[in-house]
Amino acid sequence: MGKLSTHVLDITQGKPGAGVKVALYAVGAQGRTLVKTDVTNADGRCSTPLLEGDALKQGKYELVFSAGDYFAAQGVTLPEPRFIDEVTLAFGVAHADQNYHVPLVVSPWAYSTYRGS
Repeated sequence: MGKLSTHVLDITQGKPGAGVKVALYAVGAQGRTLVKTDVTNADGRCSTPLLEGDALKQGKYELVFSAGDYFAAQGVTLPEPRFIDEVTLAFGVAHADQNYHVPLVVSPWAYSTYRGS
């Protein structure tokens, strides 16, 4: 059975992004539906998989990270409006029996992701 997980890396400070709010949405023909919310732990990871087993289904998803709030809480001086605020990563799950690890590598000025396992 597959699972979906994530983590956040703060490349401005070179450390895990602890305390980042994460929202997971399933995306379908009628729009998106909130599936789960979580907050990253001291290691920048959600403590449990976002989805696993039968709950992980083939389809489209979005992860929304509250990056701007995280950087503001870290004392980073940010412009108003923030350049990077909420980061939305839209991705697809083609094989629900596989692991999908969707991390966020972020600074107040840029972000990146990749598919891990």
